[in-house]
Formats: sequence, structure tokens, C-alpha cells
Amino acid sequence: MFWLWLILWVAAGCAIWGIFIERHLYRVREAEITDALPAGAAPIRVLHISDIHLAPWQKRKARWVAGLTRLNPDLVVNTGDNLSHRDVIDDAISMLAPLQKFAGVFVHGSNDYHAPTLRNPLAYLFSPSTPENGTPLDTAKFTDALQRGGWLNLNNRSGTLTVNGSRVGFIGLDDPHDGLGDLASLPGQAFDVAKSDVVIGVTHAPYLNVIEAMTVNNAGVIFAGHTHGGQVCLPIKGALVTNCDLPARYAKGLSGWNFGGKRSVLNVCAGLGTSIFAPVRFFCLPEVRLVTLLPRKQ
Repeated sequence: MFWLWLILWVAAGCAIWGIFIERHLYRVREAEITDALPAGAAPIRVLHISDIHLAPWQKRKARWVAGLTRLNPDLVVNTGDNLSHRDVIDDAISMLAPLQKFAGVFVHGSNDYHAPTLRNPLAYLFSPSTPENGTPLDTAKFTDALQRGGWLNLNNRSGTLTVNGSRVGFIGLDDPHDGLGDLASLPGQAFDVAKSDVVIGVTHAPYLNVIEAMTVNNAGVIFAGHTHGGQVCLPIKGALVTNCDLPARYAKGLSGWNFGGKRSVLNVCAGLGTSIFAPVRFFCLPEVRLVTLLPRKQ
């Protein structure tokens, strides 16, 4: 009987921590990527935000995101799943507006198109989720606001920006998890940005074929979200799942990849939110990432 009560108390404590405490402990994680820029170039500080999953009642989260202006980044990369409710469009636009004083780019995740649906959370342990689209969201309004604020729309598109004196090229994909990413568009995108000092790939979900395609098409750095860092992790072992075919050990942070004689560095952001139907994080603090791209040594 003692052991049963002990197990129940531990389980209750873990649930209370994961649901009511940890998922609100927002953090800024910092990292550096060496040799990402030409020799002599000024470093570029990239604020990577992802998977906010904002709901109308999450005022504290919205204020925290808006307050990230204090980091004074050179570039903001938003890898999608900003939304989590049909009534949150205006709140999300207001939340991101302060950050639009900085150069920025964005792609969408599936939750930027449709409200989430109730799912069995245990199913994620066996295979990635399949598209089950809920209520359509006013994605056009949200997209238009980001574009009017000056951010580049990279959903199956490319673009260039001058950041800290460097010409930065971007190749992007709409959400691969819902089959919206057009891999066939990447060679043309790469041609458009070929004369850039660095090419950055931007996608919501880091599927292996996406990482490979972006690397082959000259992306030296790739930004992605989607995984939530595993969301519910175990001590020492870390993430159990990524909700795609990316190995769990790469569920968040930096990893190096080689394809076709070309190399890239993938940065996966564990994100700030969760589905409103699975409001828990465990051993996986919500985060944004501040990644500094450094030049090659002369």
C-alpha cells in the first residue's frame, strides 16, 4: 500500500509541475554557429521563435514574447504554429508587432491554418500525427499583417535581406507535416539567392527529406520548430518523440548534417507552447533561441 501511495503522489506531483508550472517557465537559450558567414563579416544575432500556440487567455505569454525586443536581435526567424484558437488572430498580430521593428522572415505551421483538435496524446509515442484539420483560421489576415510589418513570407518562397552588412538569402517551405511544403520549388529558390553571403533554410517541421533538400540547395543554416523539444521528456534520456522522422536526440538545439558533399547546421527550437488539448511540458522548458552566426576565421 505504501508503494502505491508513493507512486500516486509522485505522479500527481509530476502532473502539477508539468501542467501548472514548467510550461510557463519561458527561457531564452543562446547558441553560436561558427563559420556561418564569410571571413570579416559582422556576426548576426538571430532570434528564433516557434510554436507559440497562442490562445486568447494566454496574456502573460503574449507579453513575454512582445518583450523579446529587449534582446535587440539583428534578425527574427519565426518557424510557425503561432496560433492555437480561432479567436486569437488579433492577439497574435499585436504580440508580434513589436518584434517587427527588426528584420524578419516567417513560415507557417499547420496550426496557423486550422485550430487544433483533440487527440490521444499516447498516439505520438507510436507514430507522427496525421493531419486532422479543425476550424479554419483567418490565415490570410495573419499573413498579411506579418508581411505589412516588413517580414518576408517564405512559405514555398525565397527572399534576400541585408543584415549587419551581409547579404542573407532565404529558402523556405510551407509546413511539410501537412504536406504543404513544395520541395520541387527549392532549386529555383536556391538560384534566386545564389549570390548571397549565406543561405538560410526556414521550415516548420524538420523532416529528414527537408533537411537534405535544403542542404543540397546550399542552405548552410536551417531553422525549424514543430518538435516541441519532445514536450514530455525523461531525465538523462531526453525526448521520446519528435512528431516527424527526425531522430529524438535532435529534438532541440543544434545538429550538423552532410548531404551530397554539402554541410548544414540545423537549429530546432523547442518552442513556447503546447496544444490547448495537451497543456503539459516535462523536463522540456519552453524556449526561444538566440543564435549568433559567426564568420569564418581569416
